[in-house]
This record gives sequence, C-alpha cells and structure tokens, in this order.
Amino acid sequence: MRPARLAPLFATVRSLTGVGPKVEGVLNKLVAPRLEGAHARVIDLLWQLPVGVIDRAVTPRIAEAKIGELATLEVTVVEHRPGGGRRGRSRGPYRVLVEDEAGFAFELVYFNADPSYLKRLLPEGSKRLISGKLESYDGWLQMPHPDHVMSIDAAGGAVALPLHEPVYPLTAGLTNTTLRKAIGNAVGRLPELPEWIDARFLAQNAWPGFAEAIARLHAPATEAELLPSAPARARLAYDELLANQLALAVIRARLKRRAGRPLAGTGKLRKAILAALPFTLTTAQKRALAEIDADLKSPQRMLRLLQGDVGSGKTVVALFAMGTAVEAGAQAALMAPTELLARQHLQTSAFATAAGLRIALLTGRERGRERAEIVEALKDGRIDILIGTHALFQENIVFPDLGLVIIDEQHRFGVHQRLALQAKGSGTGAELLVMTATPIPRTLLLTSYGDMDVSRLDEKPPGRKPIATRTVPLERFEEVVSGIARAIGDGAQVYWVCPLVAESEVLDMAAAEARYAALSARFGQSVGLVHGRLPGTDKDRVMAAFAVGALSILVSTTVIEVGVDVPKASIMVIEHAERFGLAQLHQLRGRVGRGAQDSSCILLYRQPLSEAARERLNVMRRTEDGFVIAEEDLRLRGGGELLGTRQSGLPLFRVATLPEHQPLLEAARDQARLTLGRDPELKGPEAEALRLLLYLFERDDAIKLMRAG
Repeated sequence: MRPARLAPLFATVRSLTGVGPKVEGVLNKLVAPRLEGAHARVIDLLWQLPVGVIDRAVTPRIAEAKIGELATLEVTVVEHRPGGGRRGRSRGPYRVLVEDEAGFAFELVYFNADPSYLKRLLPEGSKRLISGKLESYDGWLQMPHPDHVMSIDAAGGAVALPLHEPVYPLTAGLTNTTLRKAIGNAVGRLPELPEWIDARFLAQNAWPGFAEAIARLHAPATEAELLPSAPARARLAYDELLANQLALAVIRARLKRRAGRPLAGTGKLRKAILAALPFTLTTAQKRALAEIDADLKSPQRMLRLLQGDVGSGKTVVALFAMGTAVEAGAQAALMAPTELLARQHLQTSAFATAAGLRIALLTGRERGRERAEIVEALKDGRIDILIGTHALFQENIVFPDLGLVIIDEQHRFGVHQRLALQAKGSGTGAELLVMTATPIPRTLLLTSYGDMDVSRLDEKPPGRKPIATRTVPLERFEEVVSGIARAIGDGAQVYWVCPLVAESEVLDMAAAEARYAALSARFGQSVGLVHGRLPGTDKDRVMAAFAVGALSILVSTTVIEVGVDVPKASIMVIEHAERFGLAQLHQLRGRVGRGAQDSSCILLYRQPLSEAARERLNVMRRTEDGFVIAEEDLRLRGGGELLGTRQSGLPLFRVATLPEHQPLLEAARDQARLTLGRDPELKGPEAEALRLLLYLFERDDAIKLMRAG
C-alpha cells in the first residue's frame, strides 16, 4: 500500500484549488495519456517540465519597447473607451488608454470584456505595472489582453509580478497561465521527505533536496536552469534512474533466486541439426551457444538477452537451444510478435525437423479442428517445439513439461505477456531467452534490463556481401524506376517500401496502394502488394509468389521489416527514407544482401532535408554495422525513441534523458547494487526513503515483489 504521506500527490488534479471540471478535462488529455479514461494526478503535473522561460524584465519607457515582443511597463490609466473606441463604432473591443511618465500612450485592448471588472482592475488615474506583447494596429500601438496587470504601491513597488515565468507544452483549451497556477499548487502539495541520496554524493554534485529541486525546476530564472546538466534537473534525473535501477535489481534478484531447471543434453540432436545445415556456424554463434548452454546447465534461472544484427543467425541459435531443452526431456516454445515472423521461424526450423524434432505452429490463423488437434498434441506431449504468436500464452494452451521459452522481438510484448508464457513451465517456470534483431546500446540495456546477461551476435554468416547504399532525391524518381526496369530485365527482385498503406489527407507521403498501382501500370502482373491490413492468407500468397520468383517487385509497408528472408531479392527501395528512424532503415536494408548477387539499397528522400534527417541518411551510407547505427540512433534521437517507434519494453522516463544522463545512470546502478547487497529486502532504517522513492516514480511493483517473496 502506498504510504499515507504520498496520498496528496496521487490525488486527481481536481483536488487542486482552481481546477474545475473543464480544466481537469484538458489536463487529462495533456498529462494522462497513459490509458484511455485515465485521470491526471497531482504528481503528473510535477513531471510536466517547462520547455522555456519568459523574461518580464521591466522596460522603463514605452518608446524603448519593441513591437512584437514582450514588454513590462509602468503606466498611468488615462481613460476607458468602451465599445466604439477611437473610431466611435457602436460595437467593438473594450479599450483602456494608458501612458507613461514621458507622455507616450497606447491602448490595452480586451475582447468580450466585462466593463465593471476592468474598471475595478484599472481605475482612471491609477498607476499599474502591465506586461504583455505590444502590437501595432492601423498605426496605433496596443497591447491585447495583457498577461499581467499589477498595482503599484505608494513607494513605487509592483505587487507580486513574476518577472520570470516557465513556459510549458500545452494542448488545445489550456493556457500557460492556467497550467502554471495548477503546477504551482501541485508543488505546494509536496510533503517533507527523508533524503535517499548519500550526503557526500549530494554535496559533491551541489544538488538541492528533492522538494527544492522540483520547486526550482518549475521556477527557472533562465533557460540554462532547464538543461539536463542543471543541478535541479540532474538531481531529479538521478532520482528517476535510481528508482529504475532499484526496481530492476529487485526483480532480477527474485527471478535469479528461484531455482532453475538444469537442462543438459547429450549433443546427439545438435549433431543431427548441424549435419542438416547448409552452412557452418559463425564464431559469434558458437560463443552465444556456449553461454546459453552454461545457463541451461546451471541450477539458477536463465535470464539472457540474445542480440543479433540483421542476418546474424539468431533463429539458428534459438533452434539449437530448444534442441538441448528437448534432449533434456522438456518442451520448448518460441513466441514471435507477428504471424509472418512466426512462419519464417517455422521455415528455418525445417533443419530441426530433419533431425527428428516434432515442431508445430500456432497463430491466430489456425482455427477449428486444426487448432484443436495442435492443442491436443501439445497437451499429450506429441509436440517438442511450439512456434507461434500471442496465441501461445492463452489459458487453454497447456504444456505438460515446458522447459524453455524464447521470445523473439521481445520489445513488442508486454511484461505480463512474457510472464504468462514463462509461467506455463513446470515447477518454478521455464528458462527464459529473449531475442532482438535491434542492436540496443549499452545505455538502454542498463535502463531496460539492468544487469541481464547479454549474448551478442556481431558477425554475419560467411558469404554475405556488402550492400551498396545510395541516397537519391525524389526528383530523380523516374531514373530510379528506369534503373529498376533494367535490373529486373537481368533477373533481379526488388522490395519497394512505403511509409503508409493508403493515401492520407494529412501526410504528404507515398502510400503503398498508390505506389503498387503506379508500378503495376509500368510492370504489369510482376508486382505484388503486402501490408498489415491484408488477411494473413493473402499476405502468405503474395510472399510465396515473391519468394519463388513469380513476382519481380514487392511493394510493402514496414511489415517486411523483420523475419522475411528471400535470398534472390537484391534491391531495396525505401521511399521517404527521411521519415524513418535509423535502426528501422537498417532493419529494412537487411532484407537484401542475403544471396550471392550484389545488392543495393536506394533511400529516396524529399527535399529539403533537416539536419537530423541528413545525418541519419549519411550514417546509413557510411556503415552497415547495426551496433554502430544503434549508438548513432541513440545520439540523434535520444533514449525515448528506438527504431523510429516507441518500444514498450523500454522505460518511459519523465525527467532523465539519455545519453545526456549516462554518467548518472552508472552511479544509480552502483547505488542500487550496494543498497540491495546490504539490505536485500529494503527493510532497514535507511530503506524507508528508498521505498518512498520507488512509489514516487511508480516503480512500486518491486515492493510488491519483495512482499510476495
């Protein structure tokens, strides 16, 4: 249960002074997009960070103020001009004439104003400090709806004018003033909390306390105070990273503490599979297999991530691991995020079938009698390896002796889905190997996996040729099509990737359906179309036709990003390449270069390019190393995005940014290790503060896990 002292922070924003139903509705859209129908809470406002600062420094005279810019001026109210204003119209905005000591005058302009309110706010003859943007209309200087109107006392002092104001990201129906007031009230809710950072480390970095850091972040005097390196921001980033590392360390310790199931085979099956392979294993594959074998033999639970660049042979490594589990008397399961990828794994597993392994496929397409027969065979132990999609973790899927679970493209599955499949294992659950074709920089590995054991396939199989990558502007589209025609005449096959399925009224980008129609008009029935909206049988039919060479061009969306293996395809065209993330471009490029032919990748882009887009495309031209590309992607795009789409397996940080806060991540990991080494249950007198930290950053699943034992 969350500590009572934190209850005010987790109340809805409606509990704040000045937040009614209308403002609450807008704040829900702004800061609570986590779930449909979710309500914004006080703590959500605290993590809504400013993106800039308004400087309301006082300008002594009207003559020195600049049109179009913010001005803060001391003025005397001269005259109210309701309705008609200078021109004497019967209807119009309400105007108030003001002037400074030098006699320079301009008008304050209010639309849909309440005259009685304005007369109380701006009595004629009174002195006021006003702040807002100056404009020129029809040769007359005016300030529409000033941001602030403050009284000036007899001594000439303004009453409580904020000279510096934070600027926040907004949404429709919300003003910066309204949000700033709500956040100010939220900051006032912060309770007194014990310190969880070592006093020496705190002093060494000149960091403020937790509550003071939040208050400073929401009251910056300069934009420098908002930078990742600013003391208040850095302190809160460390807090968030520490909460993350503590939670990961607790979860990993619990999983490791559970006894695993030693799985060791005689090697007979592995020899049979090796004999069926038309190629030899790379050094990297052999190294990864040795690491996995050691984990499987160990009495401790296996928690290993297998990273493999495009075309590095992860499926073969997984196949050998599953063969070992079967030889040890257990069953194995391989779960993929898409039917296309699952079927590709089944195709690769044909080598294991030749060695006597009984393998089946279960996806959403297998229904009725066919599905019932697979489920029954699995339950009876007549299936050694089951390959499939989300269908595998459904309740009616029963494994009598599941020993090894392999999750491919693991970032596409939620934690609960992965655990649901792993829990189907006998006893304490199955051994777990997760795989990804996305090389993940070490920084993100630490934030999403903690100290999970990692095996890396950093070699490509022998015979893979380099892929010539060129960037071409869309103005040369016809040249590209002519080049494709010549290549097809020589027997080449081509992927043509578009960012959208159908035309959009909002986005001016190529759509696969329109490109398919255009290329079909040129190349006839040798063009096929695949995208995510097609029924599975139609996708399989088109892919099969392309695989056997019946189609020369396959137009698609990014549905072919992973798992598609057509060795004869040697040309990849990616239209609007500037719209894709670096790692996604790398994944798509990896669909070619799998055969004996020379291969090429053409990145079509629309001019003009932004600097970031230009640098991404240049990286693609410079290297094919997925790990180098992943590091560049992190540098260019930050830790919030990977592969061009947000990954559900990665944490959503609200304060910390990577790689800017990489040194803090390392320090947070060290503190988490030391703390749990001394106090694994976080029960000691110093642990109360850390438990509060876990609740504050909503990593309290770790606390529930500790309580559950």
